[in-house]
Amino acid sequence: MLLNRLVGLFSHDMGIDLGTANTLVCLVGQGIVLSEPSVVAVKRGTSQVLDNGNAVGNVAKEMMGKTPGSIQVIRPMRDGVITDFEITRAMLEYFIRKVHGRSRLVSPRVVIAVPSGITPVEKQAVIDSAQRAGARKVYLIDEPKAAGIGVGLPILEPVGNMIVDIGGGTTEVAVISLGGIVTRQSVRIAGDDMNDAIINYMKRTYNLLIGEPTAEAVKIEIGSAAPLEKELTRAVKGRDLIAGIPRSATITSEEVREALSEPIQVILDAVKRTLETTEPELSADLIDRGMTLVGGGALLRGIDRLIARETGLAVRIAEDPLTAVARGTGAVLEELDRVKEMLESDED
Repeated sequence: MLLNRLVGLFSHDMGIDLGTANTLVCLVGQGIVLSEPSVVAVKRGTSQVLDNGNAVGNVAKEMMGKTPGSIQVIRPMRDGVITDFEITRAMLEYFIRKVHGRSRLVSPRVVIAVPSGITPVEKQAVIDSAQRAGARKVYLIDEPKAAGIGVGLPILEPVGNMIVDIGGGTTEVAVISLGGIVTRQSVRIAGDDMNDAIINYMKRTYNLLIGEPTAEAVKIEIGSAAPLEKELTRAVKGRDLIAGIPRSATITSEEVREALSEPIQVILDAVKRTLETTEPELSADLIDRGMTLVGGGALLRGIDRLIARETGLAVRIAEDPLTAVARGTGAVLEELDRVKEMLESDED
């Protein structure tokens, strides 16, 4: 017990947005101190992380699609949940050590944001991974709550606050009041599915096989959810599926918008279903307050305009939407005693 207290004195408590695409770490008083891809490179067929356990995050992502047969690049999170327990533990351990200057003598309290729709078993997997990575105390918070706190919404007050969090693996839509989620939709369609839609479009239309990093670059550079004032074009390089040789094709932003239409429609339907199940008094609040978009998907051109047009509500994109959830976990740590009722912990 004394040792735990002593170790705690030298450990910075941290908030973690354990995302499908990226993991962000926030320290109290310092803000976001780490933002890296949720990717790990291992020796194929094992959980042994390469480079003495350091082939994680940015280093591992640079290897995607370029590895020999002896190396495997793994994303241990899929659809917002853990798909590989051991590799997630190794990834968390690496990030915790990196934030603490590589020292293994750390034992922080950790607040982790998780999708609101995951099961108790999936939540326990997150807690177990964090504990085995060195956390001395683990708290879980639903991503929409963390995002609401991160963007400064008064989610503890008796007023309707609507958050749409479009991440890498899940889209979380929630109406929050008095610190609780009143109604929500959690769909496992988000940024990764947009990348997949672009990959499939290139196969179907151009007989061109491209990788996930290329698809993501296309989405970021010319993707949109609504027509643009000036439509864009981009050269896309990959492998010809018929001839089997490298080839390039030029696509337009209209084509990418067509490719993205299906996952975007799923997200839009989730927003509408959430509004349909919202209590009348909270609906009245939303007429005045609108909704807030966070997550990487909020940066897709025109998605705010599309949702506003389809719902009739004001839609704003949060400042720095990529870090909203992580900033919320950091804010929770600052007022842990006041907001504990909003959290689940490893003692529950």
